[in-house]
Amino acid sequence: MRRRTLLTAAGAIAAGSLAAPRLSRAADSKVLKFVPQANLANLDPIWTTQYVVRNGSLLIWDMLLGVDDQLRPQPQMVESYEASPDFKVWTFKLRPGLKFHDGEPVRARDAVASINRWMARDAPMGVPIKKRIDALEAVDDRTFRFRLSQPYPKMLFALGKSSTPCLFVMPERIAATDPFKQITEYVGSGPMRFRQDEWVPGAKAVFEKFDGYVPRTEKANWLSGGKRINFDRIEWQIIPDGATAAGALQNGEVDWVETPVTDLVPSLRQNPAIAVDIADPLGNIGSFRINHLYPPFNDERVRRAVQIALSQEDYMGAVIGSDESLWKTLPSFFTPGTPLYTENGGDPLKGRRDYDGAKQLLAEAGYKNEPIILLVATDVAITKAQGDVTADLLKRIGMNVQYQALDWGTVGQRRASKEPPDKGGWHIFHTWHAGADCVNPAPYTALDASGPTAWFGWPKSDLVQEKIAAWYAAPDLAAEKVAIAELNKAAMDFVVYIPTGWFKFYQAWRTSLSGVTKAPFPVFWDVTKA
Repeated sequence: MRRRTLLTAAGAIAAGSLAAPRLSRAADSKVLKFVPQANLANLDPIWTTQYVVRNGSLLIWDMLLGVDDQLRPQPQMVESYEASPDFKVWTFKLRPGLKFHDGEPVRARDAVASINRWMARDAPMGVPIKKRIDALEAVDDRTFRFRLSQPYPKMLFALGKSSTPCLFVMPERIAATDPFKQITEYVGSGPMRFRQDEWVPGAKAVFEKFDGYVPRTEKANWLSGGKRINFDRIEWQIIPDGATAAGALQNGEVDWVETPVTDLVPSLRQNPAIAVDIADPLGNIGSFRINHLYPPFNDERVRRAVQIALSQEDYMGAVIGSDESLWKTLPSFFTPGTPLYTENGGDPLKGRRDYDGAKQLLAEAGYKNEPIILLVATDVAITKAQGDVTADLLKRIGMNVQYQALDWGTVGQRRASKEPPDKGGWHIFHTWHAGADCVNPAPYTALDASGPTAWFGWPKSDLVQEKIAAWYAAPDLAAEKVAIAELNKAAMDFVVYIPTGWFKFYQAWRTSLSGVTKAPFPVFWDVTKA
């Protein structure tokens, strides 16, 4: 596939003369202007798993626990906790002085209601906890307790993980909202208020410092420690066009771009007022997500046909470009370089791509040129690039593609639909999964194959679930590695989804900012602006 062409835009940026709408100067040291990876079309971090929603929610709502940069859960809103020796009873006590943005205190019953809503939507950890619950109760205003029918030793990680959906604490009345319907009121518990009156989806989202927030005393580390915000306002400027975003950064109209287009990084680096670095060393896994509910992809042969024809080199070339230091092929579902990484069962993604074999599998499955609904978020470079490669791939193996160009917010709504593809549903969409979410099955929403409670696409494989359970039951690292190797093969054979490769991307910011760190999400606390 041909790499998208941006040389003209790069030249314009180098000259500092982009024909683009001008944004107000980002000179105020108490205002941070940030360009997120995508439009913030909705703001319910339980209803959707989109990273952009999670990232905004991290400013608005706090969490009971939070992981540090070693993925270790640490207390956040929780002051203390206690587990019974058999891990069936977990008791948590909240820190004193916690407040919601409406001035009401955060109580244990708010935490209980938030946990209940989260459990219904979190397939890898929330649903298994829910199935084990004998009781989840508020003991007093600051204490709540789980009583489980079976042990659950990974409770702390479940409550503090960074993978979506995260467990955010909301007021009881809001957390009582049906988890399959969006909330409409955004009363937070975190360091920033959401200015709903200034929210213009597709253009701007504004967060304002909440003076009633009391950060922890420890140094911040990812989602753990003290979340100290040094800005009165954080303004998200929605700029879908990568060249326009880079130009705004060059001209000092914004302070920080979350995901600058890779093609434009050399131009940005020529500006001494701009810093560029890898956003997250753990990288990301590209995702070809398939709807398992309806023909033709409810037939494993059709899923395998695409799998054996798919070229990860084509996808990574389109997403990232020719710099192979930023990407690699990935015959695995797991993050390379981490302790459980395995390529067992990954042969279908290796070697020469088999178009003839793919066509034969389609014929055996009885595929007869039925339309394939491909949802493509064209306002996000990563998904647009993957979608373009997929459209070409499917045509090569003889499938009838209907390329539907949408914005990322609309894809987020459409992918949640279980309606038939010809009645508003879908067959395929693209996304990506942070490497931190793919180190093992616990945070790995996309690998769950529990059917109705699984992530979008709703794959159902008893064997995959059996191998996930074997990892949870493993007594040591050696046993975990065996379980993960078997899981990788089972998930590849079943084609839960198709990894399109592993890649890293950059973030870029004005050197007037200090404290920008590497993480799978933008970390706003402890950032300052000269």
